Order: sequence, then structure tokens, then C-alpha cells
Amino acid sequence: MRRIVDSESHTTSRTVLPLHGWQSAYQLGYATALWRLPLQKDKHLIINFGTDIPKTKMMLEDLPSGFAISPFLNLEGEDALFIKADLHIRFDEIGEPVSESYPSTESNSAREAWENGCRNVDLVTKKDRHVNDFPANSSEEFHLQSVKEAIKAIEAGEIQKVVLSRTKHVALPASFSVTGIFERLCDKYPNAFVSLVYLPHLNQIWLGATPETLVSVDRQGIFRTVALAGTQSAFDASGQMIPPKQAPWTQKEIEEQALVSRYIISCFKKIRVREYLEEGPKTAVAGNLMHLRSDYAVDTKAINFPELGTVMLGLLHPTSAVCGMPKLPALEFIQEHEGYDREFYSGYLGPVNIDSETHLFVNLRCMKISNGMATLYGGGGITEDSVPEKEWQETELKCRTLLAVLEES
Repeated sequence: MRRIVDSESHTTSRTVLPLHGWQSAYQLGYATALWRLPLQKDKHLIINFGTDIPKTKMMLEDLPSGFAISPFLNLEGEDALFIKADLHIRFDEIGEPVSESYPSTESNSAREAWENGCRNVDLVTKKDRHVNDFPANSSEEFHLQSVKEAIKAIEAGEIQKVVLSRTKHVALPASFSVTGIFERLCDKYPNAFVSLVYLPHLNQIWLGATPETLVSVDRQGIFRTVALAGTQSAFDASGQMIPPKQAPWTQKEIEEQALVSRYIISCFKKIRVREYLEEGPKTAVAGNLMHLRSDYAVDTKAINFPELGTVMLGLLHPTSAVCGMPKLPALEFIQEHEGYDREFYSGYLGPVNIDSETHLFVNLRCMKISNGMATLYGGGGITEDSVPEKEWQETELKCRTLLAVLEES
């Protein structure tokens, strides 16, 4: 078998395929993450050979290479899980490993077990199924009532906007290929951040294709974030794709996106960052959906602010695109009326200090796989102009992103 050598770490590895590498780690009970960045072909795999995945305060500049995944409820910034990269392999578009970092020298036996597993891996994910009753928030009646309560609260001046979500549950076959779903998401959604994460201590797999950057800092020190809100189908009534420049946006959707943009700018003002670039809003296509998007960029080297990524992460999460405005009253409303724990849905996830870059994304268009069940998520921003029935349809459209690939399996 061909070996590769990384010029920095001076370690070697037998040639493996990205899907086999992830599946072997999963079968051995190692925390692992496989991902592909938007508009890129390369895939990345990291594995942690330990047994403990600690909660970590996201001080991005001080962390080693790894992968972060944070729950929605993480206001203090200390509850994100961090999968430290005991092994990191980058694969090219045809699945050939092109670079490797293997900083750990204390887990050689675990590494050997993983490599042996890669040779004999079964890409079918087999788990016992324990189907429980579906929570009440899955029903249309429950969601419509929650939206009506939100509109009343907005009209009463208690909140300006709130994002309400719900779940959809799908029983999976006794044997299915989660890595196959990951590959289909990569093919169908080239503009998205596609990821597959296994958290063994929670017995959870998280799989998704999210369009929304939360915090990104590249090797040149350019910080980026986006305001992404407002949703409609990318297809007209006849099933034809709507040209983005001709997308009709209502006042409700325009204002919803403007709230997110204004919040980002207010964060810049709070920390006295005035030198930023703003582009948009413009229509962005994300699979079967269209959104309004504005992009923001800051040169952290030019303004001598290397900690900007960490500071903005603390200010932005959870953004008004997944929580509401003002943040704390909206969060309280969500906890009182949504009817379930979002866990990592609408939190954030992504690589940290991998190849000298950090890219964190809002965990949207995702599913949780556990005990033979797939839990899908969909939400929408509620304003005074919201129509409950349309809000329900928006959640259905968002769930469809992942449901479509499940139905193909």
C-alpha cells in the first residue's frame, strides 16, 4: 500500500479512503469528524483516540487543531465540545490522502487498531433501534400554536423577532449507510459545509449540509461572517428553478434579514471595529431553498485584532437568525414554547486551527442519528407579519433538505 509523509509532522500513514477512515473510527468508538468546506473538493478527517471529549471554552487562537461542536444553549461559551485532532488527514477530490498530521505519540495502539479497521470496514451503520414516542413539538398543531403565541408576544412589544423550530422523526432501516448520505450531500450541495460527526459518549451522529458561516478566519487573517435569513423555495409552482435575480421577496423576509445584518453591525460597533466590508443583501441558493444573504469581512492584521474571531463568536452566538431579537427575551420564549431541547441543532460546528484556518458554521439543515432514529430540524423567524401556516410550510421545506437524501438511501 502506498504511504504518504507529511513534511511538518514527519509521520506516515497507509492509504485509506475518507469514508472508510470515518467508519473505522466510529466502529471502534473514537470521536471523529469528516467534512468538506463550501466550494471545495478536498475532504478532511480527524480522529481523537482518547475516551474523553471535554467541554471547552472557545478561545480560538489558543486551541490546538481540532473540531468544535457547540449546543444552541451556550451563552457563556464554555459548553462546546472539542474533538482534538490526534490524527488529521486531508483527502483530494478522488479520495487520495495528500497530507497528514499525527501529533500524538501516546496512542499508537489505537492508531494501529484504526488502520486495521480501515482494511475491513463495513460501511453499513448498524445500531439497535429503540423507537420512543415522538415529542409533541413534531405536530403541526403544536407548531402553529407556538407561532400564534409568538405573534402575540411581538404585538405586545415583548420581543421583536423569535425563531421557532420543530423536529421531524424518521425510523431508519436496521442497516443503513450514513457515510453514503454524507457523499450524497457533498454531491447535491457544493455551496454548503457538509459534515459527519460522531460523539461516542452521547451515542450520537450529527450529519448536515449548512449554508451559514458563523465565524471564519483564514490564514491571511481575514475574518468573515454572514447574515443569512428570509426563506423561500428555489422553485416556482411548475417546478422550475427561479433565477436568483428574479426572486420575489416580501417585506417580512426583507425585514427578517435586515435584523440579522443590523445585529452583526451592532457587534462591530460594540468592539469599535469600523473597518469592515459589507456585501449584499443578495439572493443565495442553498439546495431547494433561497435566502437573503449579506457578507462581512474584516482584515484582522490590518486592524491589529488577532482575537476578533473569538470575540465575535462570543457576541454572535446564538445569532438572531436562529434565536431572535432581543436575544435574551427571545431565548426565554424559545425555552418556554418550543417544547424540546435543540441540543446541537442551531449551535455551531467546524474545524478549528486546521491548516492554520478556523471555519465555524451554524448547525442548520442537519439531522441527529441515534438509536435507529433520524431527527430532522426546521425553523423559521417569526415577526409581526408572519402567517402561521406559511411558517409551518417553511419548516417542512427545510426538513426536506435532509429528508430527500434519506429517501434515496
